[in-house]
Amino acid sequence: MAEVLVLVDHVDGAVRKPTLELLTLARRIGDPVAVALGAGAGATAAVLGEHGAVRVLTSDAPEFADYLVVPKVDALQAAFEAVSPVAVLLVSSAEGKEIAARLALRVGSGIITDATGLEAGEQGVVATQAAFAASYTTRSRVSRGVPVITVKPNSAPVEPAPAAGAVEDLAVSFGEAATGTKVTSRTPRESTGRPELTEAAIVVSGGRGVNGAENFPLIEALADSLGAAVGASRAAVDAGWYPHTSQVGQTGKSVSPQLYIASGISGAIQHRAGMQTSKTIVAINKDAEAPIFELVDYGVVGDLFAVVPQLTEEINTRKG
Repeated sequence: MAEVLVLVDHVDGAVRKPTLELLTLARRIGDPVAVALGAGAGATAAVLGEHGAVRVLTSDAPEFADYLVVPKVDALQAAFEAVSPVAVLLVSSAEGKEIAARLALRVGSGIITDATGLEAGEQGVVATQAAFAASYTTRSRVSRGVPVITVKPNSAPVEPAPAAGAVEDLAVSFGEAATGTKVTSRTPRESTGRPELTEAAIVVSGGRGVNGAENFPLIEALADSLGAAVGASRAAVDAGWYPHTSQVGQTGKSVSPQLYIASGISGAIQHRAGMQTSKTIVAINKDAEAPIFELVDYGVVGDLFAVVPQLTEEINTRKG
């Protein structure tokens, strides 16, 4: 069976959930061959094998930690030439998209970004995407070369499928450009104890209707009761009520959780562009004419300061 390259997103050997989703999608079009780079790469093999990787190509060269992006492109190109895959899959993160673009240019292939689904077609791999602020769904394939595709988190379930997961060393020759941008320092991001926004299965967001940073604990309490990530609209972020790293929207982060709860968010097109592919959308807004109600699965017309605490209390009661 044809092989599919999957670039592994991991932290010191701990594989992140979006990579396991990629393995699920890769199995639909071929046999997954995982490429794990950097410190702890070898430790990823067991988990990757449990989720369908027939082989795991590893390299722990120091260049992956010392320099930005290009060493990973060099390594992925080496894997590409060694495997001759039918497709290359990466997570749709900022880094993943840059690696994908550079690789596609080097190997003369087409690129598809932010895919939400994959299938094998008669003329090659077909990807599903959301277009024009998710107002349309498109199906497309590249017309030249081997498709390089980035996939949005939460686009597929994580499905265990035990495979060999045989570990092989990947020989990488780094080019001159690999050392062009050196990492001079790293600062760990302060942990909130909540899931990563773009990877979370549930996201609870607050907007202009929250009416101040002092009221965002209401949103956080609801999120914590659900084990969810916290998001914010651009209006809330620009007002300084919540960090820019939590902004959901066209100029923020794009999310696609199983459940998205929008509290006090009117539903401007810029915000909808970042969350409209969510599987189930719930809105809480006191304005019955708010645009957000045009796309929701469930809408609550009411004051969030009354609705959200009651919802949080009910969830905690049922959990108890």
